[in-house]
Amino acid sequence: MVKGRNKVSAEFNMSSMTDIVFLLLIFFMLASTLVTVNAIDVLLPKAGGKTENKGVISVSITRDGAYYVDADKVEFVQLENTLLQKFSNDAKGTLVIRGDHESAYKNIMSVIDIANRNKIKMILAVKGQ
Repeated sequence: MVKGRNKVSAEFNMSSMTDIVFLLLIFFMLASTLVTVNAIDVLLPKAGGKTENKGVISVSITRDGAYYVDADKVEFVQLENTLLQKFSNDAKGTLVIRGDHESAYKNIMSVIDIANRNKIKMILAVKGQ
């Protein structure tokens, strides 16, 4: 009778597996710090109780390109002067831009440009889900 000298062990050594797991953990921790997200940081107002709309002026843009400041229709050439007059009383006011979903992108961007030029805080209003 011949006995085999080279028997295969049924044991599994976990030390090499834990080394690989730790190396992967370190790799992903380092890689995640290098990733930057191209997003705009937006601080949303906290909701609670009663809210006040002091200093909020809205510009609405219809699909045919008409501009309304609050409820008054304004021509685009007069829009910047109208906004400056409205914000002259309240320098900390906020401009709410309400563009129709079918309005031209350039119309909305023109209002954003006016707000940026004059350092007016703005919010782009969107419909919730």
